[in-house]
Amino acid sequence: MTSISPGWYKDPADPTTQRYWDGGGWIGAPLPADATPPDGPPPAEEPPAPAGPTSPAGGRATTSAMPEAEPPGNPSPPAQPVAPGQPAPHPGWPAPPPGYPTQSYPPAPPGYPAAPPPGWAGYRLPPPEPRPQGMALAPLGARLAARLIDIGAVLLLNIFINGWFVWQYVVEVWPTFSEIWRRSLADDRSTEGLPQVTERASGLQMVIILLAAAIWWAYEVPAVANTGQTLGKRLARLKVVPVEPGGQLGFARSFRRWNTLGLPTLLWICCVGFILQLIDCVYLLFDRPLRQALHDKSAQTVVVQLPPGVPATVAGPGGGRTGGPGADRDDTPGSSA
Repeated sequence: MTSISPGWYKDPADPTTQRYWDGGGWIGAPLPADATPPDGPPPAEEPPAPAGPTSPAGGRATTSAMPEAEPPGNPSPPAQPVAPGQPAPHPGWPAPPPGYPTQSYPPAPPGYPAAPPPGWAGYRLPPPEPRPQGMALAPLGARLAARLIDIGAVLLLNIFINGWFVWQYVVEVWPTFSEIWRRSLADDRSTEGLPQVTERASGLQMVIILLAAAIWWAYEVPAVANTGQTLGKRLARLKVVPVEPGGQLGFARSFRRWNTLGLPTLLWICCVGFILQLIDCVYLLFDRPLRQALHDKSAQTVVVQLPPGVPATVAGPGGGRTGGPGADRDDTPGSSA
């Protein structure tokens, strides 16, 4: 192990000063770096007399030294000497002279910030997830479950309201369908003598689609306008709220939200409507940061998750009265009066 001979060196902790190195540590008071140091070590300094309260006779009363209280948190480690030429153990420390043993590196203070890795100069932490109206965004799984429940409810309504028209349509197209099926089993690809679909079947098809769109509209638009919830969203504890703080849904905004998703139902005859609706719903998988579907963007709405402990039927931001007595009071966190 190489030792450093005693002498005056620049202080690694403050290169503008010089101090005396006695072979094991720094001693004496520092001097300016351009000053001429004395020969040999500096003279020993006498510690100043501690100031204390005076006695009634005019003299100074003696007091016992009391240790200062340690501030809360991790205590600071004792200062350790750093020889000149030593490689800097922490960022920002000057390097001591060559030959100083590497085994005597002082430990890093508790909580000392590590230097960022190379290439992280412009790194920034991602922003926190937005909380519209003070509530968390709805999880994708909960939104899918709510939509499936709503589809099932609308399908049941169609069975009761639209069922007769569907049956009449099946009666009209059944001869054509059964003949096509018989020929396919016999590997007969001819179209001669194939029964034609009547104009009544085409009219019934249009009626079925119009009724299906109207049933869906009546199921979703008024419910979202009044409470921000359909049956599926209520069971999944979700709610539709405006993006802007303190905004209200209302009938016009709810109607505009449904138009983007529901009106393509009229194009189901040529399968274009289903493709448009699929694109609308899949869009929220890629939208950031609010995870909005296209029908949410058109109405400037967002779907949020109700906080735990809040009833699923409580009147919240952007919605109307949804419960019994006291429902006109908004208890949802983050809501505006």
